[in-house]
Amino acid sequence: MIKKLLLLLLIFNDTISFGETIKTDILVIGGSASGTAAAIQGARSKLKTMLIEQGPWLGGSLTSGGMCVVEGNRNLPTGIWGEFRQRVREFYGKPPGFDTAYNAPLRFEPYTGAAILKKITDTVKNLTVKLNSPFISIKKDGTGWEVIATIEGRTTTIKAKVVIDATETGDVAASAGETYVYGFDGKKETGETLATESSTRMQDLSWIAILKDYGPQADKTVTKPEGYDAARYACLKTKNVKQMLSIGRLPNDKYMINWTGCGNEFPVTAADLKPENREAFYAKARLHTLGLIYYLQTELGYKNLGLDEGFTTPDHLPYTPYLREAGRATKGLVRLTLDDIYKPYDRESKLYRTAIAVGDADPGQHYTGEPVPLVDYQPFPAYGIPLGAIVLKDLDNLLVTEKAMSVTHLVNACTMYPSVQMAVGQGAGATAAFCAFFKTTTKNLNVRIIQGELLDFKAWIMPFADIRPTDPYFRAIQQVGASGLLKGVQKADGNSAKVMFQPDSLVATAEVEPVLKEIYTRAFLWFNREKPGKVFTIGNLLSFISETTLTDPRTLETGMQKAWKAQYKFNSDFDLKRPVTRREFAILANRYFNPFARTVDITGRMVN
Repeated sequence: MIKKLLLLLLIFNDTISFGETIKTDILVIGGSASGTAAAIQGARSKLKTMLIEQGPWLGGSLTSGGMCVVEGNRNLPTGIWGEFRQRVREFYGKPPGFDTAYNAPLRFEPYTGAAILKKITDTVKNLTVKLNSPFISIKKDGTGWEVIATIEGRTTTIKAKVVIDATETGDVAASAGETYVYGFDGKKETGETLATESSTRMQDLSWIAILKDYGPQADKTVTKPEGYDAARYACLKTKNVKQMLSIGRLPNDKYMINWTGCGNEFPVTAADLKPENREAFYAKARLHTLGLIYYLQTELGYKNLGLDEGFTTPDHLPYTPYLREAGRATKGLVRLTLDDIYKPYDRESKLYRTAIAVGDADPGQHYTGEPVPLVDYQPFPAYGIPLGAIVLKDLDNLLVTEKAMSVTHLVNACTMYPSVQMAVGQGAGATAAFCAFFKTTTKNLNVRIIQGELLDFKAWIMPFADIRPTDPYFRAIQQVGASGLLKGVQKADGNSAKVMFQPDSLVATAEVEPVLKEIYTRAFLWFNREKPGKVFTIGNLLSFISETTLTDPRTLETGMQKAWKAQYKFNSDFDLKRPVTRREFAILANRYFNPFARTVDITGRMVN
């Protein structure tokens, strides 16, 4: 009898271990930079959210991959990325050599970054985070999804209304049936003026190393790695290694080693990233980096630099590689191309109007081995990432981030950057929250509601570098910019180009007239009647406000004169004949006729 009871008890326990089911509104798979931000935003939008990550840390490339000198989004501290950046700076305070200038590159120790992200997630209501929890499978469940994962050693079923694939390699969407393209796109396929011939060649990955200076007398030489070949790293003898170390300098006498050329870049193919090949391939990449460290210590005399022990791996290298490229979704609702970035206002589609994230990371070109045709990028402007790039056409309520987004090879070279992906993740979290809250699917997205939610949480949808988030009219300018009524101006700065709003510049009639006519039927009558000059005046603006809002002109003028400085805090005098500035125009346009309220579709076209 006792044996039978014990047997029944064992069966019952097995049923619990292998039969647990969790229900959630949003499930984020992958604790990458984008995944962490997506989970935070989903929960802050008051939807029940769960994040599962197969490794021990949050942050993906930023932390587990060791990419902890971050230059991307230096001028765009958007939302959760800006929050993370601020917390890193507060943690380190002002130690010698730690630059806290507004747009300085962010530098931190990987485990510190992971700890800060964990601390943020621990304080977010509605959010459950499970580390060391690998994804197993996914299948459709009505309008939502059923996911199997290993959580705390038990096989667990998770039923979610919306799933976000925030893995570095797009494993979840691939399991659900999404197909990927790898490497270069041909010009005929994308229409990009800078595109080359189609090729499966992908950007190299890097297995980064974090070194610590243990003092001049220390000898931290690693064991000679298997297959070590000094010739692979010989070009370093012609390099300024001290300068290379300085570029990767971190707090507390540490260095991030992410070197091009004969450094620790390692060629990768689509076949290498297949789940069945990944472990063996990653082992080779790790050995290549260990060989670089051994060469640095034995051939170049840096025995005092040893691997930092912040990573608990046997070799003390990061948990994951820094992947620059993997498979890109072939069936996104839209595909972001290079021409959408260089000429956002001149395209038939107006994807900038649908942006759910911003970036200013420059595109990289990292290819070792046989040469590939490098792209002659012109000064690269800051950009917006459209909503449709994270939405899959044939897989409702499954969103993708990281390298799986629907972008071209040339665009992935900048959007893959971890700080940009943190912004993308926040956009994905808001999108998932929209679907879960309104009990709908990704076939019925409302761009403006999603963007409005992001603005509520201090995220940027327009990459205007000259309008700080502390500006009291930051949101108004973002919204008017997203309508296309006032366009950003690209200003080259070396290899990059900032996008400026130029708030003190004057409003050209030729800029605003087409968009006003596109949005407001009465605008045709007004322009025919008023015939404003080349530059819009304050009087023109008030007249247009009166026309669209049906407000008595005299009443509007009297009220505006009183509110000009008292309410709107304008520095200039109220003068109907004076040309209106872009700042004044944006604030009043947003207040009175609100072009942002006009519905746009997934391509950015106005919807009647």
